[in-house]
Amino acid sequence: MNLHEYQGKAILKSYGVTIQEGVVVDKVEDAVSAAQKLTDETGTSWYVIKAQIHAGGRGKGKVEETGSNGVVIAKGIHEVEDKVKGILGGHLVTLQTNGKGKKVNKVLIAQDVYYPGPSEVKEFYMSVLLDRDKGKNVIVYSTEGGMDIEHVAEHTPERIFKELIDPRVGLQGFQTRKIAFNLGLSGEAFKQMVKFVSSLYKAYEGIDASMFEINPLFKTSDDKIIAVDAKVTLDGNGLFRHPEYAALRDISEEDATEVEAGEAGLNFVKLDGNVGCMVNGAGLAMATMDIIKLSGGNPANFLDVGGTANAERVEKAFHIILKEPNVKAILINIFGGIVRCDRVAQGVVDAYKNIGNIPVPIIVRLQGTNAVEAKRLIDESGLNVHSAVLLQEAADKVKEVLS
Repeated sequence: MNLHEYQGKAILKSYGVTIQEGVVVDKVEDAVSAAQKLTDETGTSWYVIKAQIHAGGRGKGKVEETGSNGVVIAKGIHEVEDKVKGILGGHLVTLQTNGKGKKVNKVLIAQDVYYPGPSEVKEFYMSVLLDRDKGKNVIVYSTEGGMDIEHVAEHTPERIFKELIDPRVGLQGFQTRKIAFNLGLSGEAFKQMVKFVSSLYKAYEGIDASMFEINPLFKTSDDKIIAVDAKVTLDGNGLFRHPEYAALRDISEEDATEVEAGEAGLNFVKLDGNVGCMVNGAGLAMATMDIIKLSGGNPANFLDVGGTANAERVEKAFHIILKEPNVKAILINIFGGIVRCDRVAQGVVDAYKNIGNIPVPIIVRLQGTNAVEAKRLIDESGLNVHSAVLLQEAADKVKEVLS
């Protein structure tokens, strides 16, 4: 589950991580009072106005309606309202959104951290995530923070450092010092970075996150280390332990079809292909998507109906798959272990009749308990449904109906 920047920062702050302070607003008329509150608390006179959407690249993105960037500077409180107007309510298009962009329902008015001081300001990059190959957590960091970290990783990978952490042991002091040293810090900034890294890792473990990304991680002119941005992704499997974080979910930022599927108890991920998939079991779903690809098609979705593929669930799955106009065929691939194949077949027939005219051909492959009876039910239904026994046979039928 993804969080907004302001939500992620609030969590980091609760773990002792120093953040760029800010106030979030969802109405233009609240902007000036929010900025004034920030002035009173931090003494800032310039403000950073940031669109709050679940996508990166906001600084380079454009609001479709106004042409404003997703992150702008207000050089004084008198500019705040106009800057907020240029972002709030518009659709921000970035490299990580589709062509329509994402509607900005909230903006964060944040303190300016580029204030004058005795030392040079610096921007770093830091993230914490799981290295699945190594079976360990890893802190990825670089001296080259900012909006072009992907370019750095591609063209100058030697500037990207990694520190592996054994979860059985935890982050050690020598590792935090090594990170601060590799970032070229000394004196007070070195001490602040050691503290920052330690607190960040505690937050990562404490909330069952799957990723923290701080970009930029900022060294101020007076040697403070501050999280200027915070991209936080929570592990959905751990949310039962953190109901207070589960309540932070913003459904408006998620794909509407995926939300609907989740509410129906279906595991669904929308893809860009032309063959809809309806499968029970994640492993079988992955194999089905592979065979579709090998047959010349492209999977339009990942959809796991689970072990109880009854008529109601099958009908709901049909409705969800058919929301995508690019779908030219549907492949149903069910293994009847917990559920009997003939019951699934009857569910397919009943769902088909309830929906009415389904405009695309359906290929059904049922294997397992009562598979023979299931095939007979499909073949004798009189509907535009093709039955198959082998997975390759199903793939060949997909190829046939697409050609």
